[in-house]
Amino acid sequence: MKGFAGFVSGKISAAVLTIFVIICANFVIFRVVPGDPVRLLFGDPRAGRHRIAEMRERFGLTGTLWEQFVAYLNRLFLHGDLGFSFVYRVPVLEVILDRVPQTLLLIVTALAIAVVLGTTLGAIAGWKTGTKFDSIIVTVSLGFYSIPTFILGIILMMIFAFGLGLFPIGGMDTIGAGYTGWAYVGDVAWHMFLPCGAIVIWYIGEYVILTRSAMQDVLDQDYITSARAKGIKESTILRRHALRNAILPVVTLTGMNLAFAVAGIIEAETVFRWPGVGRLVYDSVMSRDYPVLQGLFLIFAVVVVLANLVVDLIYGYIDPRIKVGGGQ
Repeated sequence: MKGFAGFVSGKISAAVLTIFVIICANFVIFRVVPGDPVRLLFGDPRAGRHRIAEMRERFGLTGTLWEQFVAYLNRLFLHGDLGFSFVYRVPVLEVILDRVPQTLLLIVTALAIAVVLGTTLGAIAGWKTGTKFDSIIVTVSLGFYSIPTFILGIILMMIFAFGLGLFPIGGMDTIGAGYTGWAYVGDVAWHMFLPCGAIVIWYIGEYVILTRSAMQDVLDQDYITSARAKGIKESTILRRHALRNAILPVVTLTGMNLAFAVAGIIEAETVFRWPGVGRLVYDSVMSRDYPVLQGLFLIFAVVVVLANLVVDLIYGYIDPRIKVGGGQ
């Protein structure tokens, strides 16, 4: 257990150091980009110096870069303060938390559908390796996985929104409709169909390829051969023996995808104007709202680092070779 304790300590220390480096880089990057956010707020080049200086003081943009960095660290670590939004004129944390439920609704729904469909199709493809069904599924999956999310979103929009008129172009609900209860749930689901579909199509290819590969590895194991020799039905072997073991990498991938899904979310939410965290990233970039961008990317980075840490610790606990081998 001493070896495992050292393994955990090393992983946690590396994660803490990584997060601190990210905080430093996050602060500097948004201070060296061109443009003056304070002057952008006024929108008038004739704005008085006194008013501009007052706004710089309010948003913590006075002093040297080092003084601003020290003040930023003090607010972050001592008060949990991510800053004050230039555009929304409220604390950054409040702006972000207001968008989180919409993003979670979209990404959790999309990943759940992608996992079920991708795992099912991948398992069947792995079970029927070399058949025409396998070739079609693998080809289509690779094709979907190679297309960026925003391209998939535009294609879906052109076909189902502009072409067939079956779904709305964007947004989360019908403005001014006043729906309540199940009617509102149905309206949100109607608006969510296309952005969710774009994310599902992209992720489903990844799950198909992973599950198919894992299934092929499992089918070569001795216990599968023994089960067949005992006369157990093929459907039972697939469901109780092969799929149960092949699905383990899928669980790991799903946990990691929840952390790394922000890239696809930004693209999908921007294309369909879904009012979530991804759309907030785009809007903040366009308006040079540095505090919001800093808060968003800091949260994204911490989530990714913590997801990697959890996966490493779980693997280290399950597989002794990892902690004994020094994490190799």
